[in-house]
Amino acid sequence: MKKSKATTREIGIRELKSRASEVVRTVREKRARYVITQRGKPAALIIPLDADVTKPSADEVWERLIKIGEELGKGWQSKKSAVEILSEMRR
Repeated sequence: MKKSKATTREIGIRELKSRASEVVRTVREKRARYVITQRGKPAALIIPLDADVTKPSADEVWERLIKIGEELGKGWQSKKSAVEILSEMRR
């Protein structure tokens, strides 16, 4: 089996139903990856069975969360903090 750089493609669930054989063949032969969408939102992933799936480390996850928090903070328009707003919502 020839290995090449994996490409990720997006395909809707309805299209997948009609092209399932073709999609599986492309995954097997070309090492393609497919993100399956349902109503436009990612729902599943089809990858080659022997694909190297790496998970991010805890440090990478925390770093990403910190960056997301910073981005959210840039557009924050309330005088109250998110913690204060959540506390009020719980009452």
